[in-house]
Amino acid sequence: MSTADGPIDCARARTMAEAVLSTMSLPARAVDDVLVVVSELVGNARRHAGGATAFTVTARTGTLTVTVSDTSSRVPELQAWAPERAGGFGWRLVNDLTDALTIRLHPGGKTITATFSDKQLRPEQEVKAAGGR
Repeated sequence: MSTADGPIDCARARTMAEAVLSTMSLPARAVDDVLVVVSELVGNARRHAGGATAFTVTARTGTLTVTVSDTSSRVPELQAWAPERAGGFGWRLVNDLTDALTIRLHPGGKTITATFSDKQLRPEQEVKAAGGR
């Protein structure tokens, strides 16, 4: 597990996530997916809420979670698909890449937890053999 409090930028969050991911023997695709989600969640916290106030990456048997807190109580919303418009794809991408998302509102803001399942973290040939993505 890797945890940080205080202002967290995308570079610091990615470095922390990479440290956890490097202990897991994951395929490159899974590492890339996790790092995209880290960048999107921390970047969105900066863009829409003044920055991430806490960040955690936790690896457990069968799952990996990325948790980002910020000071806004505004819940992210999926934007209408509009490829001609710049931006608005991040939350959709986070939804597509993760197995589960939870948003917990609390005094002082919100915490978003993105969960990657074992199925998403396994090498591609194992997933295909199991009939998955």
